[in-house]
Amino acid sequence: MKKSMLTLALTAACALPALAQQITVVNFGGANANAQKKAFYEPFEKTGTKVVPVEYNGEQAKIKAMVETKNVTWDVVEVESPDVARGCDEGLFEKLDYSKIGNKADFVPAAISDCGLGIFVWSTVMAYNGDKLKGTPTTWADFWDTKKFPGKRGMRKGARYNLEFALMADGVKPGDVYKVLATKDGAERAFKKLTELKPNIQWWEAGAQPPQFLVAGDVALTTVYNGRIDAANREGKNLKITWTGGIYDLDYWVIPKGAPNKEASTKFIAFASTPDAQAVYAQNIAYGPTNNKALGKLDQKVLANLPTSPANAKDALQFNLKFWADQGEELEKRFASWAAQ
Repeated sequence: MKKSMLTLALTAACALPALAQQITVVNFGGANANAQKKAFYEPFEKTGTKVVPVEYNGEQAKIKAMVETKNVTWDVVEVESPDVARGCDEGLFEKLDYSKIGNKADFVPAAISDCGLGIFVWSTVMAYNGDKLKGTPTTWADFWDTKKFPGKRGMRKGARYNLEFALMADGVKPGDVYKVLATKDGAERAFKKLTELKPNIQWWEAGAQPPQFLVAGDVALTTVYNGRIDAANREGKNLKITWTGGIYDLDYWVIPKGAPNKEASTKFIAFASTPDAQAVYAQNIAYGPTNNKALGKLDQKVLANLPTSPANAKDALQFNLKFWADQGEELEKRFASWAAQ
């Protein structure tokens, strides 16, 4: 009896590692988390590793505290672009081994960095309610034109994106925006243009707010993350995007330094970066794949809503990480005092 019990115990112990293999993957929640679950987590679990999802608000300080105390409980974390470079420089993330992940040439160039791999491309764009607005705004100059398109304007409360949009409204070509904004006169010009619109601005601070403003009729036009419009339209709304002069950026996968399951984490990132997985993700939320080979797996209806489709990307502007790293603090302070006046 004892022998058979011992055999059973040993058999169970040998089986435990296979059952116990799991990784914690951290995301920003919402529609994005639901799309990741369908495209990445559930299919990856079929390879034998359980995915435990955790939501956070992008707090780099949490990762820093884990790494510094050598008590890392997160395996893979979704981070925004400003945090990839900063975290890599500070030694918070593991360097990625691309020989185990995929061919760098398959990805959009902005997706590749030493410590992070781009998950998807998202864009901050102009949107309106197709059931309420008369006419079709096509440029940022239209966004500023309250005679042609009467009503309030929704804008994110911060300097980022708004200063770029202001310069485009004032006639600066997308390709020249950061060159102009980097000068004292250019920043002055952007704030002057924002001041023109200020009496008509309704600020938003959470990504869920702009679609709500449009549906309620609180604003005629708003800046918004494109995926939020897609999510609203999947619920039966008729919200429209103007892609001209949209500003695109990426979110990235990183592995915190000292993560407990580095090998399994690397396998997860490789899996989530395949064309098939990225295509399923784009079908569930309108964020563009970073693996270029995924585009060939999507139909025209899906492509029409992605920031990375050629038609939508042709007049887009890539968020300039270096510019905002160098000048962002000063511009955000100036914006805060301007907004409070």
